[in-house]
Amino acid sequence: MPHNVDKATSLDEFVLKIGLTREDVICVGDGFNDVSMIRWAGIGVAMANARQPVKEVADRITLSCDEDGVAALIEEIL
Repeated sequence: MPHNVDKATSLDEFVLKIGLTREDVICVGDGFNDVSMIRWAGIGVAMANARQPVKEVADRITLSCDEDGVAALIEEIL
């Protein structure tokens, strides 16, 4: 991956192209490489199985990957 490019910068470029803002985006992750994305998102979500530093930057925490946390989050929000 090029220097200074991460998930957050990539998403920032993408949402601009489709006419959205970061406030329109929910990002979910469980790894250290997801921290910038979780911080960037309008709503940043960590999986229950994420390490503590990832959870600390999240706005909320969903169930683990094994418990279908993303599906549970979608059902809750919709």
